[in-house]
Amino acid sequence: MKETIHKKIVILRNGKTDTLQYEFFIAKRLIKAHGNKDKLSGPIVKIAIGSIALSILVMLLSVAAGKGLQRKIKEKVAAFSGHALILPYNNNHSQLTLEPVRIPGNGYKNWYVEGVRHIAPFATIGGLLKKGDDFEGIILKGVDSAYDWRLFKPYLKTGKIPAFGRGKSADSILISQWLANRLKLKTGDKVLAYFIRRNASHPLVRRFFVAGIYETGFEDYDRNYVIGDLRRVRKLYGWNDTLTGGFEIMTPDFNQVQNTVDRLNEALDPELIAMSLKDLNPYLFDWLDMFDFNIIIIIVILIFVSALNMATVVLVMIMERTRFIGIMKTLGAQDNSLRKIFLLKAAYLIVSGLFFGNILGLAIVYLQNRFGFIRLNPEIYYVKIAPLFLTWTHWLELNLLVLVSVLILMLLPVAIITRISPVRAIKWD
Repeated sequence: MKETIHKKIVILRNGKTDTLQYEFFIAKRLIKAHGNKDKLSGPIVKIAIGSIALSILVMLLSVAAGKGLQRKIKEKVAAFSGHALILPYNNNHSQLTLEPVRIPGNGYKNWYVEGVRHIAPFATIGGLLKKGDDFEGIILKGVDSAYDWRLFKPYLKTGKIPAFGRGKSADSILISQWLANRLKLKTGDKVLAYFIRRNASHPLVRRFFVAGIYETGFEDYDRNYVIGDLRRVRKLYGWNDTLTGGFEIMTPDFNQVQNTVDRLNEALDPELIAMSLKDLNPYLFDWLDMFDFNIIIIIVILIFVSALNMATVVLVMIMERTRFIGIMKTLGAQDNSLRKIFLLKAAYLIVSGLFFGNILGLAIVYLQNRFGFIRLNPEIYYVKIAPLFLTWTHWLELNLLVLVSVLILMLLPVAIITRISPVRAIKWD
């Protein structure tokens, strides 16, 4: 009898033959037949599914918020500074131009190494912007017709970007909404600017025309930067057209900037140095890198909580089916087969929770990016509206991580099956 039970039998299904272990087939039928009679595990199963759904929801939003903030802040910094800068070697990370750089006679041909998409000259000078009795300290950044405006254009609120470097745009400037509010300026207004040049006996006064107003929400830039014509900055410094303050570098992929910077430093003259945005803003990027660590901590905690809830459900299901487990062991079912049954049930519950959690999480990401109902303090997070960014790779990796991790942890509670005695289980009711 026992040898017959342990033999593999052939079950006909739709005209095809599948070889299954007898005890596995019986176990599946018994658990399915009595699955609707559970009085205790029913509510707990719903709680477990809800726990998995809530966990994946929080994980998705954590990853989307962290990656979204990193991406948005990097875009804002790059809109003002490019992905990297070429500066004099002894610049000392100053926001102001300390000494000029000579533009190469052959242009930038030798600097277009692998990873460099665009190069544009710039120069900065400190000054005061004055309207009536009000004044604010500024950094005037001069650019020319080669400047790449693609990252900056989304932040322009009113007015237009002048054709810097051409025509009569030398007296036009772009100011931030913060400065416009402070000095009560609007597009089309004229404003005085005062600049102090080295070895100058008195301030240089220039009148500018407000061509446009921008707003990034990044207060370090909104409070300080005014964008103007490079020709005007050169005149303020007393330079000719062959001198500039530095060069902005744009790359196709921000994640490969450091490799591009390394190649540039090999191609540059010794008196110049290429520096990435991370080199120029180490504290900001260290803060952004902390997001990844926080996301990992959140994911680990939520996986542990989800696994604990699922372990409770599995243990309750085993307790409710102790008598059937005993019967099946008496018939010759193996422990491994029984463990597979409960692991399959756990996998079904996990997938159910992931399904509902993903629907809700992806809906929130879509609605936030469309309507922006979640708002943040720009003084802390540098953005007014929480940016949520989630790639399909992140989404798939996160779901697989939860499914596999929780299932592996379920090996511990199902191990209790090996300790169930068939004789005592059959007597237990």
